[in-house]
Amino acid sequence: MSRPYVLLSVAVSIDGYTDDTSPKRLLLSNEEDFDRVDQVRSEMDAILIGAGTVRTDNPRLIVKSAERRAARIRRGESEHPLKVTISASGKLDSSLEFWHIGGEKIVYTTDVGAERLRAELTGLADVVSLGTEVDFGMLLDDLARRGVKKLMVEGGGSIHTAFLSAGLVDEIHLAVAPVVVGDSGAPRFLNPGSYLGGPRRRMQLVEAKPIGDVVLLRYHPKIASAS
Repeated sequence: MSRPYVLLSVAVSIDGYTDDTSPKRLLLSNEEDFDRVDQVRSEMDAILIGAGTVRTDNPRLIVKSAERRAARIRRGESEHPLKVTISASGKLDSSLEFWHIGGEKIVYTTDVGAERLRAELTGLADVVSLGTEVDFGMLLDDLARRGVKKLMVEGGGSIHTAFLSAGLVDEIHLAVAPVVVGDSGAPRFLNPGSYLGGPRRRMQLVEAKPIGDVVLLRYHPKIASAS
């Protein structure tokens, strides 16, 4: 059984940050790009974010457009993609909007985290232990068994780093906003790590497109471009 096609989606500042350190979330995309992201979401079988993003942003993680939701239903799909998160510790609050809006939810965790989450999330999500630690390959294998063919990963940085450093990413959507954050304590798209081929390996750029004042860059990281 083939693993899902994995797409990383992120918006960054010119200096590579995904947010600043203020209490209010920094919105880097413009309205046109947010609509593009909604369209991509509507084409997915599942959307994944990390527990840190769930706690910090308390996102709904749904398809916002009624027309796109209706199109999913006409295709025989659920109204919203499956919502997925990862928490090794199991420290997630059942009151967060993530659990109460949209369709089905899954949280991947460890044996230790599963004990906490099964008590906290009874009736709200399917809790799946991946053993003593979170194995991202096992996670994709489990999603494949559930019929997931396309997975959109929306962050945060540690989750993007884990997928990309493990060589599990098929496509990257990188929206670059015309702002500079300039704060070394702010979160970045990727953390230090060991990546496929290292810094001398160039990914294949498949599209570069302006969307208002944002530029969308699409890469296929498993395919090296000609040097």
